Amino acid sequence: MHPILRNIVAVIAGLVLGSIVNMGIIILSGSIIAPPEGADVNTTEGLKASMHLFQPKHFIMPFLAHALGTLAGAWLAAKLATQNKLVLALGIGLFFLAGGIANVFILPSPMWFNVIDLVFAYLPMAYLGGKLGFK
Repeated sequence: MHPILRNIVAVIAGLVLGSIVNMGIIILSGSIIAPPEGADVNTTEGLKASMHLFQPKHFIMPFLAHALGTLAGAWLAAKLATQNKLVLALGIGLFFLAGGIANVFILPSPMWFNVIDLVFAYLPMAYLGGKLGFK
């Protein structure tokens, strides 16, 4: 396979795997840490309306979903890429960071969570995933 084509496939595969890991953790999160009483977490409107009910423990799983999804996607992209492995892994991180920034504007999460999520869940995990993909 041509190296450029292989790198494109690596990025697409990384985005798909990262998204699957992210959504898988989000879907399972309610059975691990129950949402607050009376919170509708099935719709964006329900989340917006009930965000004031969330305690710090309710933000653990979203953070893990963002961090582990980015880590998995960056790892796969670096593993499959033929060259510029770390650059492609960081590209995965930038893509998911853009989603995280959009999330900040969509959901009224506490500022402490927004800062922790945006600073630690995306680019550091993409860098780590890229480095792990070298081995």
